[in-house]
Amino acid sequence: MGNGIIVTKNLSKIYGETKALQKANITIQRGDWTSIIGPSGSGKTTLLNMISCLDTATSGSVIVNGTNVSSLNQVKLTRFRRDNIGLIFQQYHLIPYLTALENVMMAQYYHSIVVEQDAREALENVGMGHRFDHIPSHLSGGEQQRVCIARALINDPKILLADEPTGNLDQKNGKIVLDLIKRLNDEGHTVVLVTHNPDISKKGNRIIELVDGKVTKVNVKNS
Repeated sequence: MGNGIIVTKNLSKIYGETKALQKANITIQRGDWTSIIGPSGSGKTTLLNMISCLDTATSGSVIVNGTNVSSLNQVKLTRFRRDNIGLIFQQYHLIPYLTALENVMMAQYYHSIVVEQDAREALENVGMGHRFDHIPSHLSGGEQQRVCIARALINDPKILLADEPTGNLDQKNGKIVLDLIKRLNDEGHTVVLVTHNPDISKKGNRIIELVDGKVTKVNVKNS
């Protein structure tokens, strides 16, 4: 079990007097959907930020797809994240004056050559083929989140990290987004999803519970 696509070893993060994460040891297997659950302030987002190379550990290590990202400098972290990880946030972070298509193409720009047809196909893949030319303010919350998922997928990452991806959505749009994430997981993407919602957490085949910065429980569904 130690050869997972994501492995943390004694991973800790301290902000001043706050121990946001304390010696977390987790292993996430390739192709899993792992849900991370716990109360507010338990360290869920801190853990996700270190896995995603958005933050660095105070001590311990994070190994992602065979690379110890704890040893990378900021430039290499950015490049590694770009090439290996797709990020989906509760807030959409779309550029307001760009169309859905242009928002997805912007992610291509930071990775490689911009190919409009690939961006169109990514939007079609998430059911947004009819909204290419709409700016974010003309899209519903669920539609904006699907644009974000298309943007996260455009560089073909092995890992999708989602932080409360349905937190701003009503039940109908939340289901559409979760069904889409489930399909992407079935197609082979490794999914790590942070949630407060126990029902959403059960959609994964592994649940990691955090309390006060510590991993307190790991549940694995029988296949």
